Amino acid sequence: MVETAALNDAELGEYCRKRGLYPEQIQAWRSACEHANDWAGERARRSQGEHTELRRQVRDLQRDLQHKEKALAETAALLVLSKKAAAIWGDEDA
Repeated sequence: MVETAALNDAELGEYCRKRGLYPEQIQAWRSACEHANDWAGERARRSQGEHTELRRQVRDLQRDLQHKEKALAETAALLVLSKKAAAIWGDEDA
């Protein structure tokens, strides 16, 4: 590809005849090389989108975990207070 990049049509034809190639093959290879970078860019964009989605999911899960931890702490505090109240004033159910 590098050898043929600067050649005009006549020079390209001579180059191909010497090496037993067709100009269409060179053009196909050039196109494949150009698109190879596009594919890498597409993969990078897709990967970035997936990364953003995963970060959002992690943030949502962390927020949910914080809410659950607060609710658990509140429930534990209420349980301790109810046991203390029962110990101080006696158990009314008994």
